[in-house]
Amino acid sequence: MTASGTSPSRSTDTDTDPQGRPRLRRGLKMLGTLFITLSATTPASSVFIISPGVVSQAGTGAFWALAVAGVVGVFMALVYAELSSAFPLSGGEYAITARALGKLPGFVVLGLILVTQLLIVAVIALGVGTYLEVLFPHLDVAVTAAVTTLLATALAVFDIKLNAWVTGIFLAIEMVALIVVSALGFLHPKRSLGDLIAHPVAAAASGSTVTAVGVGTIGAATAVAIFAYNGYGSAVYFGEETTDAPRNISRTILWALGITVFAELIPTTAVLIGAPNLPSLFSAGNMMKYFITATSNSTVNDAISLAVVVAIFNAVLAIILVTARMVFSTGRDAAWPGPASRALAAVHPRFGSPWIATILTGVVSAGFCFADDTFLLVVTSTTIIAVYAALALSSIAGRRNGSTAHAAYRMPAWPLAPVLALGAIGYVVYENFQDPKVGRPSLWTTIGIAVVSAAYYLIVVRRRGAWELQGAEDA
Repeated sequence: MTASGTSPSRSTDTDTDPQGRPRLRRGLKMLGTLFITLSATTPASSVFIISPGVVSQAGTGAFWALAVAGVVGVFMALVYAELSSAFPLSGGEYAITARALGKLPGFVVLGLILVTQLLIVAVIALGVGTYLEVLFPHLDVAVTAAVTTLLATALAVFDIKLNAWVTGIFLAIEMVALIVVSALGFLHPKRSLGDLIAHPVAAAASGSTVTAVGVGTIGAATAVAIFAYNGYGSAVYFGEETTDAPRNISRTILWALGITVFAELIPTTAVLIGAPNLPSLFSAGNMMKYFITATSNSTVNDAISLAVVVAIFNAVLAIILVTARMVFSTGRDAAWPGPASRALAAVHPRFGSPWIATILTGVVSAGFCFADDTFLLVVTSTTIIAVYAALALSSIAGRRNGSTAHAAYRMPAWPLAPVLALGAIGYVVYENFQDPKVGRPSLWTTIGIAVVSAAYYLIVVRRRGAWELQGAEDA
C-alpha cells in the first residue's frame, strides 16, 4: 500500500522503480536477514555491556527484569511481525507509524528513532576499548570506539549479501563466548535459581553486603532490560532487500526475539548463580571480567574479551546497516531540503547499497563516541519505549482503519499483544519517572525530541507541500 492506498507495481532487482525513484537491490534470503538482525540485537554485547547495568541497578533481581522484558518482547515481536508484514520498508518504525497512525506521529517516531539509532552505535562501540585492554592497556576508549565505527562503516558500504555472511560468521563467535560464560556459572553454582526468583537482592548502601530488592527497583531496571533485547524488529529495515518480505520479515522477527532472549537471559542468570561473591560482583568496575577471572583464569578472560570485541564490531556493523537504510528512506521520502534528500537517497551503482546514507551514519555516530556516557544513557534509555508505544498503537489503528489488512502475517489473539504491551510500557514509564538520576531526565529528553520533531514537521515539511512516503510496499 502507498500513502494514497494504491498498490505500486511489483519490485524487480533494478535500482530504480518504474517512476525512476531509487530503491535498494533485492537479494537477501531469510537466513541472511536473520544473521544481520541478530547481530543488531547483539546478544554478547548486551550481556557484557548492557546487562551489567541491569545487575548494578536490580542485583539478582536482574533475572526478573530480563524475564519481564522478555515477555514485553513477545508482545512487541507480535506487533512488529504484523506491521512489518504489511509494510516491509527500509524506513522501519517511522514508515509504519506514518501509514497506520498518520504523518505527524510518523515524523515524531522518525525523530526519536533517528537520534536513538545514531547514539546506540556509539554506546555499543565504546565497549571495544574496555575489552581490548587485555592486549592494549592504555587505549583511548573514545578514539578506539570512533575508529571501530568508521571501519564498520567502510564495510557497510559493500553489498548487503557480503555483509550478511560477515555478520553470520562474527555472530557464531559471540555465541561461543556466551556458551562459555553460561558453562562457568552453571557448572559451579553458588546459589540456586530459586534464590534469584524468590529472594532477589542488590548491593546495600555500605557496598559490602546485600539487601532485599523491591518490585519498584526491578521495574525501573526493566527499561534497561528492554533496551538490551532491542533490535529484533530491525529485520523490517531489510524488507526491500529480502525475498518474499511480507512472510520472511515477520518470521525473522519472531525467530530473532526468541534467540535473543535465550542468548541473553541464560548467561546473565549463570553469572548471578555462579558469582563467588555477590557484593564483589555488584561493586566490580567490570562485572564480567570479575566473574570470568573468579571462576576460571586470565587466559579464558582474555579469549572471551577478544570474542566480545568481535561481537561489538559485529553489532556496530549491523546497526550501521540498519540505520543507513532508515536515513536512505528519509532522503527518498524528501524529509530534508532537496539536495540533502537526493544525496541520502543515492544507491551505489555496483553494490546496491545506500552508500551516502551509510557514510553519513558512520561519521555522525563516530562523533557521538566522544560524548559523555551519562548523556548517551539519558537520551537512549526511554526513546525506544516511546517508539514501542507508537507501534502498539499503530497495530490497533491499522486493524481499525484497514491500513494493515493486506498483511501476510496476522498476530494471534489480537488485540491482546498491543494492549498488554501498552500496559507494560506504561508501568515502565511510571517507574522511570520515580528515578530522578536517569529515568526522569531521560523521559523529559524523549519528550523534547518528540516536540522538536513535531515542530520541524509542522513548520518545515508540511508547509513545503507534502511528505512523500515512498517505498516498495508490495516487497
